[in-house]
Amino acid sequence: MQFTDADLTSWVALYLWPLFRIAALISVAPIFGAQNVPIRIRVGLSLAITMVIAPALPPMPTVDPISSTGFIILMQQILIGLIMGFTLRLVFAAFVLAGQLIGQTMGLGFASMVDPQHGVQVPVVSQFYLILVTLLFLALNGHLILLEVLAGSFKSLPVGEHGITTHGLWSVVMWGGQVFSGAVLVSLPAMTALLVVNVAFGVMTRAAPQLNIFSIGFPVMIFLGLVIMLMSLPVLLPQLTYMVNDAFTLIQEQIITSK
Repeated sequence: MQFTDADLTSWVALYLWPLFRIAALISVAPIFGAQNVPIRIRVGLSLAITMVIAPALPPMPTVDPISSTGFIILMQQILIGLIMGFTLRLVFAAFVLAGQLIGQTMGLGFASMVDPQHGVQVPVVSQFYLILVTLLFLALNGHLILLEVLAGSFKSLPVGEHGITTHGLWSVVMWGGQVFSGAVLVSLPAMTALLVVNVAFGVMTRAAPQLNIFSIGFPVMIFLGLVIMLMSLPVLLPQLTYMVNDAFTLIQEQIITSK
């Protein structure tokens, strides 16, 4: 049995080009791309996903991987994977920002811990929201939907020299505003209630100046903040579902199908 250079190039391209797109997404996607996930796990997961979905993908371009055209295709696949993972990661960033807003309002902005998703210091309230949102995301099978969207992207946006257009890139930039609007929607009930408590403390200070409001204000604010967070937890699931659906819609309609 003899093999030609074209046969070897086609076999390499069958797994090489999808691997770069999948590995780029895994490196930045929520949960998969967390800082506490070892690099070996990410590489092994990328290889496993590639081996599973590659045989069912459309024909790959028979381009020499070490040529200039092959380098362009490689960069396009990396860019597509990074943008897909980054778009979904912004959803989790919205809840982290909401936790920071609530924590600063209730007086827990100084209490911070390491965020395993991003590897930075965040308030404990943000860490609480991040863990809760991660569990809800897994319960909603969001990780499986992400893999399904990834597999479908090879049909909507086949491997080639032409990748995401400027319209798709601009859609991702505009989607960044969802981080702030989503954070405000999540934190608005708690921040409004805590603002009313602060106004009440101000009225008490004016009515009874001899009352040492600082000795009782911080403990009361933290206690009421925790109670308000507990009462506002049912809002998280609808808001997470809306933002995740919006992110997947953006990926499918504006990014991987943009012409």
